[in-house]
Amino acid sequence: MVALAQFHVNSNGNNRSQIHKAVIDAFSSDEPPTSNHRLLAQLPITTWWTTNYDRLLENSLRQVGKIVDVKYTVPQLAITAPRRDAIIYKMHGDVEHPNNAIVTRDDYENYMSSHGPFINALSGDLVSKTFLFIGFSFTDPNLEQILSRIRQNFRNDQRRHYAIFKNRARTLEDDDASFEHAKIRQRLVLADLERYNIKAVLIDKYDEVTEILSELVRRYRSRTAFISSSAANFEPWGEFAVTEFMRALGTELIRSNVRVATGLGLGVGNSLFTGAVEQILRSRNGHIEDWIVVRPFPQFVPEEQRAQLWDRYRRDIIGAAGIALFLFGNKEVAGEIILADGMRREFEIARALGTVVLPIGATGSVAAELASVVLAAPGNLLREADARSVALLAELASPTTNLMSLVDPIIELVCRIKSGV
Repeated sequence: MVALAQFHVNSNGNNRSQIHKAVIDAFSSDEPPTSNHRLLAQLPITTWWTTNYDRLLENSLRQVGKIVDVKYTVPQLAITAPRRDAIIYKMHGDVEHPNNAIVTRDDYENYMSSHGPFINALSGDLVSKTFLFIGFSFTDPNLEQILSRIRQNFRNDQRRHYAIFKNRARTLEDDDASFEHAKIRQRLVLADLERYNIKAVLIDKYDEVTEILSELVRRYRSRTAFISSSAANFEPWGEFAVTEFMRALGTELIRSNVRVATGLGLGVGNSLFTGAVEQILRSRNGHIEDWIVVRPFPQFVPEEQRAQLWDRYRRDIIGAAGIALFLFGNKEVAGEIILADGMRREFEIARALGTVVLPIGATGSVAAELASVVLAAPGNLLREADARSVALLAELASPTTNLMSLVDPIIELVCRIKSGV
């Protein structure tokens, strides 16, 4: 590709107009982001490096509500987008600016002088961050020079990086000798990458990239549990017992390294929040905002707009969690205690988003109703859980006079789901 582009420019008096047109034609389509792009966008990655000209990556990040700071020219490196969630370095340019794209052999050879600050930035990131290379061939001469310099400076203290490669498969054109040669060549190339502390992750088919990314997303989301809860009627336990139970649950979730997301449910949400905060301050393990996502529901919204706004609000907070716990679920309306329809809606949203739903039936009200639904078809609604986890959920559906007895099995269940048991 690089050599062909150079030959074209050579034979056309250094005129690059056709090269520019080719870049635009090849990469400016309205293709939506792939499933892999969408999975990557869900991960807490703040720094991206790409040699691609297209905008699939930045579009996928924006679709999940992230503020993206894109860099494809040297002057842009000196400007920081306010409140950015991610920065993308497009080291070979952008499809909308093909005149600056790195395409020909001349471009690569001049990269050090034309894009020196990009090389400095990439060198710094390779020293201080762990990279996962996807779809990268390691034939870029500039990257090889960067890796070599880092190796010379850090020798046996280089940071570990990872790269996904597809095992060389036999093609119809291969005879025994050529296939063996290709396998040996790949083995030598991957062994050479170890000099730069780059570990190869080998796959047999490209679909496995999606499987790997899906598992990474599952593990990341499972670090956070969304707590759906509300109570106006505390019987038969009494308000003190219910609030102390929620406080203890908040404490134990944080103690078990589970991040808590809550909308501060009516009557019980503040108790959960209190227990979580107390444990964070006791352990001195990070900042409160690292461990708790608090999203109180906006109340002063016109009635005709409330359902739609709350639905979007729920999707945002539940979408960040891999586990959803449902507790109690009643509220007071016009002096009467009724079941909380909002909890039912949160259950539906969690299922739609692929969040593991864990209704604690022993707490009664809507949680009991939802536990019956899940336990009636665990194969459909708890595909992520093993037999022990289903048994725990069944135990947690049995009525109890002692709410504190629920804390340990809830924590065991959450931790089992979190670890993928």
